[in-house]
Amino acid sequence: MSDVVLTGLWGLVAGSALLLGALVGYGVRVPQKVIAMVMAFGAGVLLSAVSFELVGEAYDEGGLGPAAVGTLVGALAYTVGNLWLARRGARHRKRSGSAEGETQPSEGEQGGSGTALALGALLDGVPESAVIGVSLLDGGAVSLVTVAAVFISNVPEGLSSSAGMRKAGRSKAYVFGVWGAIAAASTVSAVLGYTVVGAFSPAVIAAVTAVAAGAILAMIADTMIPEAFENAHLAIGLVTVCGFLVSFALSHA
Repeated sequence: MSDVVLTGLWGLVAGSALLLGALVGYGVRVPQKVIAMVMAFGAGVLLSAVSFELVGEAYDEGGLGPAAVGTLVGALAYTVGNLWLARRGARHRKRSGSAEGETQPSEGEQGGSGTALALGALLDGVPESAVIGVSLLDGGAVSLVTVAAVFISNVPEGLSSSAGMRKAGRSKAYVFGVWGAIAAASTVSAVLGYTVVGAFSPAVIAAVTAVAAGAILAMIADTMIPEAFENAHLAIGLVTVCGFLVSFALSHA
């Protein structure tokens, strides 16, 4: 099996977790505290992966400069994109709809919000998937830790967001159409991460890895942790640390 096909398959595996979470979030009435704790755990997993698999790798390959600049650029790019989408109805796209004033709008409440929600899901998912492809450049084998981290974090993302979509009156076709498209985009993103980024120098690869890390960090702080804190603020620290340690253990296994 070629490396390109293998990369695409791993991207699809990670992206399919969004569909799994959406299936549970849309079809099952999951208690809000459970959603919050799963989200906190996923945030911890991603924080560890960003630290040890992405920023650490970028630093080892390109030094402090590319790693720092790339991380800042990624965070800035995500923030600008997120601000643009927030004004169009996607501010609370990962919210389950439990808190008043922090629910996803219906199409009737804000026209175009459905498209904004879909674009927001794409903004959140692409950086995570791209680093799966980039990880294959290091030693010719995909980083299973990165795949596991993205998969584990995608489940609560899909779960919480889909629960919020259901409460906003989104149809089943819309919800699963969005997450199916994002799973497909994850596949393409992973392939592009391998084929396009692989043509560049180690310093550029390091910077691109750091850009993805910065975007993921900004996403965690802006969308995942607030949802977790809203319903499990007394336990969020402990649950997040547990997720961090699971990812850390995987990276050192």
